[in-house]
Amino acid sequence: MVKVFMIMRNKNEIIDKVKECLIKAASTFSDDKKEVYRQAIERETVKTAKWVLETTLKNAEVSELNRSPLCDDSGIPHLFLEIGPNQNVDGELLSCIREGVIAGLRELPGRPMAIKGDDKQRIDQSGGLDLDPGALMAAPILLKSTDEDILRLHILMHGGGPEIRGKTFRIFHKHKVSVVTDEIIDWAVEASGKLGCSPVTVAIGIGRSHFEATSLMLEAMVFGNHDIQNDVEKEITDRLNKSNIGPLGLGGNTTALGTFIKVGPQRASGVRIVSMRPCCSIEPRKASVELI
Repeated sequence: MVKVFMIMRNKNEIIDKVKECLIKAASTFSDDKKEVYRQAIERETVKTAKWVLETTLKNAEVSELNRSPLCDDSGIPHLFLEIGPNQNVDGELLSCIREGVIAGLRELPGRPMAIKGDDKQRIDQSGGLDLDPGALMAAPILLKSTDEDILRLHILMHGGGPEIRGKTFRIFHKHKVSVVTDEIIDWAVEASGKLGCSPVTVAIGIGRSHFEATSLMLEAMVFGNHDIQNDVEKEITDRLNKSNIGPLGLGGNTTALGTFIKVGPQRASGVRIVSMRPCCSIEPRKASVELI
């Protein structure tokens, strides 16, 4: 009886950790994001742009205090699980993660966005809206091995606007990195101008297939840090900021707060598959928790 009790207690602990992680992801700016906003406010010379940046940061501070969504589009949960060499993942753990996501969406609360019905009804939205925030299923979970002996879950909350403006396509590299970055910047400028909720953080994955590129883009969002930018990331950010799109498209010096890029294995080929997501002014919305 004691052994059964211990198993149940651990399951409940995992569910609660996942719930709290989701709420934090949906309601809180990371420390590096707060700092990059402060720096952008200090640099911005356009009055309306500075006001937008100040208001966005203040909104984030209130959301964190109240544990409330950063945006009325509270986001679709995307899960990324790091697995250490001595850790195991089984159906029971995945079930606990799922229950924790549901609990977090209900307590946040998330915006009801799940569509009921069969395949056709979900496509055309004729099945009706499920009013339970917990009915919003998470995207398929991504797993990654790590040398650390941990079981760490990362939760990203993805809004609809960046999904509409994102792009996954091939680029003919012509044996030059600059050819790839130039085309990515063209994509990012167009997407940022149409997004409506800049400044952006550009997330990029470069892989051998559309699946791999998109997975790498998600990984870039998980591990990206506005305080740490390599030469390619800095170049993309700097060139975007010369576009004069600015916060909310109102003009200014701050179109992009940063760039997160992850380059995976490549094949001997004339093309690179690139996934680009213009994360909106409150994204990436992310948080992490060690489950065991």
